[in-house]
Amino acid sequence: MNNDLRICFVGDSLVAGVGDTEALGWSGRLTVDAYTAGLAPTAYNLGVRRQTSTDIACRWQAECRQRLPREVAGRVVFSFGVNDTMLIEGRTRVDAGTSVANLREMLAGAHAESWPVLVVGPPPVDDVQHNRRTAGLDERFGRVCAEHDVPYVSSCHRLAADPVWTAQVRAGDGAHPGAAGYAVFAELVLPVWREWLGY
Repeated sequence: MNNDLRICFVGDSLVAGVGDTEALGWSGRLTVDAYTAGLAPTAYNLGVRRQTSTDIACRWQAECRQRLPREVAGRVVFSFGVNDTMLIEGRTRVDAGTSVANLREMLAGAHAESWPVLVVGPPPVDDVQHNRRTAGLDERFGRVCAEHDVPYVSSCHRLAADPVWTAQVRAGDGAHPGAAGYAVFAELVLPVWREWLGY
């Protein structure tokens, strides 16, 4: 592996780690684990609050190109969808078909740049109906990633059944956990992350 390993974490507020008093989120915890294993990745957190897959699709490639020049071992982690399935005046902010098309476009763009990709599915919030919509999108994202031979971590159902995650989200703003919740999220992603990076 190229010693100059750089990873862009691209997504929304849950990628940014909003609500974590330790300022790590799940992406920071994965990065710490890689360091502990002897890797030394440069991690870029490109999470933006309230952004949908459509917002992210418009910006991600230009932002990653600045951070992942050709001579480095560049990789990208995508995670989004919770904001897509949010209802505004009775309609989701992004319909599921468009969300899926956005993911396909991003995977194709990363492939064209020769950036290996890991996709982390959208987690649940403290709203049963919202979570049902997110779970449907999560399943469709998983199928798209399987078609593209891209590793996918489904988080919606497993975190919805986790008492630490659900309690922390409920105690927070209804969407974001605290440090312990992000630690649970990171543990969920960790096996696939390690396999993806080869350690």
